[in-house]
Amino acid sequence: MEKTQEIEFGLDSFGEVSADSSGRLLTDAETVRLMIDEAVLAESVGVASYNIGEHYRDQHVDSAGPVILAAIAGRTERIRLGTSVTVLSTQDPVRLYAEFATLDAASKGRAQLIVGRASSTESFPLFGFDLADYDTLFEEKLDLLLHLLRDQPVTWSGTVRSALVDQRVHPAVGADGIPVWVGVGGTPESVVRAAYFGLPLMIAVIGGNPSRFAGHVDLYQRALDQFERPRLPVGMHSLGLVAGTDEEARSAYWPHWKAVMDAASKERGFAPPSLRRYEEEIAEGALFVGSPETVAQKIATSVRALGLSRFDLKYDIGRLPLEHRAASIDLYGREVIPRVRDLLADRPAPADPHPADQLA
Repeated sequence: MEKTQEIEFGLDSFGEVSADSSGRLLTDAETVRLMIDEAVLAESVGVASYNIGEHYRDQHVDSAGPVILAAIAGRTERIRLGTSVTVLSTQDPVRLYAEFATLDAASKGRAQLIVGRASSTESFPLFGFDLADYDTLFEEKLDLLLHLLRDQPVTWSGTVRSALVDQRVHPAVGADGIPVWVGVGGTPESVVRAAYFGLPLMIAVIGGNPSRFAGHVDLYQRALDQFERPRLPVGMHSLGLVAGTDEEARSAYWPHWKAVMDAASKERGFAPPSLRRYEEEIAEGALFVGSPETVAQKIATSVRALGLSRFDLKYDIGRLPLEHRAASIDLYGREVIPRVRDLLADRPAPADPHPADQLA
């Protein structure tokens, strides 16, 4: 039996500083205001969610995501407001709960979270945490955050912060709570951890064919069964740009993707980017760069391959000019999303692309 999947389509921003049409680099403050305007645009064209990352590095202004999301809440009515990643390991779960419970109240129930251990680790020395405690920090803080969201008053103890005894934290969240997803970069341990805590899985795909993560989805479903959890949503985050034609999109995106990947290759010690690799990532890999039809076809393929319930497009990169960002948001909402829905209606994914009897 087949069915048309209900998919949430979101936009992700890492608060990367943009440039205007003359090439002038925007200030940090101008970029913050640009993000707010872009979220308003996203709502107007039918995008379901706007999500902000968390970084503490040059030319990123996403270090205080809840504040930006609160500003967006005041100018929007429907769009969900969340994080593309919250580095929970270096956050205080009590403060994080208070911030997002307040955002949820101000936005009338639109807050959501994706929490992760961090692939960029600059927040560890900044806030005085030891990378040797990488896993323990995340697991204990996630446990506490979920208690705060689900089981108040909270009595909790661990090794990474002071204990709580019969503690209530306000404001209280509504009956539906705040959705929390676990973001993973590909490690099997992170996939199993999401299942253990009974949380939806968001896979960050930044290189290679998305279908290579089918094994991770299978592992997640097996782990949910083993922990006697219900089937939960799986989402995917990836990078891209939508423009009027494939050539326009590829030409606009190339120099900014190359600059970011050049820096990453030096920082992390992998091979520098090449035009050939760029073209391969567009053709078969993780870059959703092209015309509305090209991007829609590629999203639909990924939805079918991984059984996705959510797809988030990271639309900002490097110094990508603001006019390309705006056009990409507009085309994503007005053309790509409706086209993906049509494609999935014409050829739906299986009702369960990873049935339990195939995973034993």
